[in-house]
Amino acid sequence: MADLNKIAGGYIAAWNESDAARRAALLEAIFTDDVSYRDPLMQGDGHAGVGALIDGVQQRFPGFRFSLKGAPDGFADTIRFSWNLGPEGSESVIEGTDIGIIENGRLRNVTGFLDKVPAQ
Repeated sequence: MADLNKIAGGYIAAWNESDAARRAALLEAIFTDDVSYRDPLMQGDGHAGVGALIDGVQQRFPGFRFSLKGAPDGFADTIRFSWNLGPEGSESVIEGTDIGIIENGRLRNVTGFLDKVPAQ
């Protein structure tokens, strides 16, 4: 079984990384080349697609940071973990849970669920 803490921690680090070169290195380490990401609001494929999603979230929510909520769990080739998103040092504004399929220690597919979103 892959190290779930390492995978979830790397995933969160990638979503928080604002430097494009460092983010690219994290994407390479955490995701397979053909990664597929889906949630109710967006989708992206491959490192470039996921990187563009991350960039979009960072532009929409400047100064916000992702953090793990609790500990990741999983079995076989599946990981589940929850996260918070909000201004650093403040209560989260958005929360979610992601389910991923692991292949050779990296995420191949990620399906995201939004557990808490601000009122429109």
